[in-house]
Amino acid sequence: MNLSSILTPERTLCGVRGNSKKNVLEQISRVASTKIKSCDEKALLNSLMTREKLSSTGIGNGIAIPHGRIDNSEQPIAVLVTTESAIAFNAIDDKKVDIFFALFVPEDHCQQHLETLASIARLLSNKDISKQVRRCETSTQLYSLIERNT
Repeated sequence: MNLSSILTPERTLCGVRGNSKKNVLEQISRVASTKIKSCDEKALLNSLMTREKLSSTGIGNGIAIPHGRIDNSEQPIAVLVTTESAIAFNAIDDKKVDIFFALFVPEDHCQQHLETLASIARLLSNKDISKQVRRCETSTQLYSLIERNT
């Protein structure tokens, strides 16, 4: 999947302040709620938190792919956030996280959900890409980087 088809410049945030896992997930939910009219910020946060209770979506090397399911939506959407400093996220390698590529997928799109998660993981597991993500100083630079590489 072409990730730039589900990510927009408005949903790409570079260098946000985040002091906890919940705080970053709240910010992601707030941004996503501007696009997903069928769900409010609280429902989106609940979707992410429900998934996090199963196991952390921190995949290691300072990267997390929080994701949740949404009702009454036709298309998945993504939100990409980098934080000023890494935060504790209970990642599989116990390292703090500073790159968050969140995904919200319609309830009945299971296969698309898995394929999109795999695309995000493949992109960010490229050490050169993740280094470039961390070097971005603006949201525009960050979005352009993802757009060029997907």
